[in-house]
Amino acid sequence: MATNSSEIRYLTPTSVEVKKKKYCRFKKSGIRYVDYKDPEFLKKFLNEQGKILPRRLTGTSLKYQRKVSQAVKRSRMIALLPYVTDLMK
Repeated sequence: MATNSSEIRYLTPTSVEVKKKKYCRFKKSGIRYVDYKDPEFLKKFLNEQGKILPRRLTGTSLKYQRKVSQAVKRSRMIALLPYVTDLMK
């Protein structure tokens, strides 16, 4: 019985989660201007309560995150998007 007690064996192989690489959809698509009059596009950057999603979740670069937040605020000002809501999506 010369077995190595430090060796651990699993019945099923351990799964390793591979994170998807985040990318800026504006740079990838070549979008230069974020239109504040397009609420359907801007809804992609909002959560269910109507809050702006952060960069770490969307993968948007800093330059375009600023443009998105400005466009969302302008869209709210002219009542295309609500300030606060329940279950927007």
